[in-house]
Amino acid sequence: MLRRAILGMAIAAVPMGASALAAQPGAGGGPGSRPGRGPGAAPPVENKPLGKSDAEKKILEVLDDMDRNQRRGMMNVPTDDGRLLRVLAESGGAKQCVEIGTSNGYSAIWTCLGLLNTGGKLVTHEIDAGRANAARENFKRAAVDGIVTLVEGDAHKEVAKLKGSIDFVFLDADKEGYSDYLKQLLPLVRPGGLLLAHNVGSQAGAMQDYLKAVTVSPDLETIFANMQGTGLSITLKKR
Repeated sequence: MLRRAILGMAIAAVPMGASALAAQPGAGGGPGSRPGRGPGAAPPVENKPLGKSDAEKKILEVLDDMDRNQRRGMMNVPTDDGRLLRVLAESGGAKQCVEIGTSNGYSAIWTCLGLLNTGGKLVTHEIDAGRANAARENFKRAAVDGIVTLVEGDAHKEVAKLKGSIDFVFLDADKEGYSDYLKQLLPLVRPGGLLLAHNVGSQAGAMQDYLKAVTVSPDLETIFANMQGTGLSITLKKR
């Protein structure tokens, strides 16, 4: 069953097997692509993010600059996916967030935009030193460096050091490793918390174990968003 999201993304409700997900049309891109926004139809109305406070306006300016001038080679999420990260983090009142795959900090800054209003903090992991340095600079530019901790190194090893309850997880790193991240992080995710995974449409073949795990467990509820683009899974850990 398909529902239309207000953010201009198609959200498909599970049940849907991982093999069916891999066959979704348009998952790899195609006509209608918009730079920085991912493939797919345009929203029915102009839907630009608008800053309410000076802090939000500053962050949006940095994000726009990153979108225009730093996207090449950084594998950043489409803008609409970044906006969804912000909406979910803020609406869920997230306090403790974890990201795997910082790159230059684009998706992390979108998440931080939501955390400004929840008092939350983000721990983000990046294995590449050059990208980690770029992210640190972008965090400073956006004035969110006070709520972000960047852990440089192999996230498969580093996440084992995490303690306490987690409200929100975003995976956007090595796709074959998603099942290991799930195994390590899901026990820490609080009941009612969210776990999001990127590229579930465009690279579903590399994450079949992960997709099976989040769609067959009665303890989890998973939906898929933006399946006309790269694809994002949203998993709720049930209370």
